[in-house]
Amino acid sequence: MTDFSGIGKILIVFGLITAGVGLLFVLGGKGFLSWVGRLPGDFSWQGRNLHVFFPLATSLLVSLVLSLLWIFLNRK
Repeated sequence: MTDFSGIGKILIVFGLITAGVGLLFVLGGKGFLSWVGRLPGDFSWQGRNLHVFFPLATSLLVSLVLSLLWIFLNRK
């Protein structure tokens, strides 16, 4: 018989993370996270018919948070 409890735990954690990110987006529309995408290292260039946005600082911050979360969840 196959044990699916490990997959179940992963799905629960993934669901909680997804719900948390969704909550941050809902609160972010009200100014709570209005700084996301406007950090000093986020680059924006606008031409006549083209707008290029590269959120370098925001990407690094999100990567750091997710890495710390991954390390915390994988501790035994």
